[in-house]
Amino acid sequence: MRLHFQTKPQRAVVPASSGGSGPGSATQRSRGRKRRRTGAAAAVAAVVLLAGCTATDQEPGTQTEGAASSPAAEQALEQGSNEGVSIPDIVAGVEPSVVTIFTGRGGLGSGVIYSADGLILTNEHVVRGVDEVEVGFADGKREAGTVVAEDPVTDLALVQVERTGLPAAEFEPSLPRVGELAVVIGSPLGFANTATAGIISGLHREIPGSASNSQSLVDLIQTDAPISPGNSGGAVVNSEGKVIGISEAYIPPQAGAVALGFAIPAAIAMEVAEQLREDGSAEHAFMGLGPAAITPQIAEQLGLPDTQGALVLSVVDGGPAAEAGLEPGDVIVGLGGEEIQTPEDLLAALRAHAPGDKVEVEISRGSEASQLTVTLADRPSAE
Repeated sequence: MRLHFQTKPQRAVVPASSGGSGPGSATQRSRGRKRRRTGAAAAVAAVVLLAGCTATDQEPGTQTEGAASSPAAEQALEQGSNEGVSIPDIVAGVEPSVVTIFTGRGGLGSGVIYSADGLILTNEHVVRGVDEVEVGFADGKREAGTVVAEDPVTDLALVQVERTGLPAAEFEPSLPRVGELAVVIGSPLGFANTATAGIISGLHREIPGSASNSQSLVDLIQTDAPISPGNSGGAVVNSEGKVIGISEAYIPPQAGAVALGFAIPAAIAMEVAEQLREDGSAEHAFMGLGPAAITPQIAEQLGLPDTQGALVLSVVDGGPAAEAGLEPGDVIVGLGGEEIQTPEDLLAALRAHAPGDKVEVEISRGSEASQLTVTLADRPSAE
């Protein structure tokens, strides 16, 4: 799978090894389920676009009405009307809390006001490689912003502006239900304060093949509310106007997709934002290995019965995996009771654990199956 970014080539996400979230998180509480995937899902995800910075020569509008034209969006509008929900009222209430972020290199993304004292939450890939940005507010004003903290593992970052008394967004840490109304607000292609509507299409989504390029495209919310380049870092809100997700990526029509967008759940965004605000970094469980997908060719070469599992390409000397006895060529098929079918499964399973946790890892080595205990460490800052 090829992962494409709506940015310049140097913005490519570095290869992933492992990642996770802190103890007792909403992510951890929500992971007690088996993942299901189909061959169609893998085929559809041939190309994924992060909905982040997009080069644009036009001056973004200060306000654009997001007229939904897709059947899914029209159904969402009708559903909202039947439930007594006014989507225009939702948009009017939330759009002052959503900003446009200009990187100064012809690129832009979106952001959500996290605190009244000028803290903005956005995607890490939106601000990657820059220290200073410009932030455009819904009232038309612009302020200089400083990138104060970044977390590539979850693709989240904080930007600080001097302006205070800002309307902070309200976040909903509980996961939405599939079928609930979803309204996306951001700056697609530079059109600020654009709103699109749809429903929550799925939960705990992982993008097949993304682990070789990004650690962040796991355990996502899926929506059919249109997400486009420039939406990254913007808000996905529910019928109460609460942020349930941060826009992250979409699969484009040329990949055969129809309205397939993805967002980082609010619980993850809040947890990471609080850690970034506190000390400038976020804590993630670390195994110390490089996982890879098992192709039919690799399976044949290694004598594997199928392509299920995460192949261990390398282990870090002295790291948790090496200390536990994992070796290159091993295939991880389970972690902490979670079935591992792909490298993305491994990254998602690690999100449920914290540094210091002991996890049982099921592996196959050649024709033999075994179980090892790995004591997870904190992810090194240099990784």
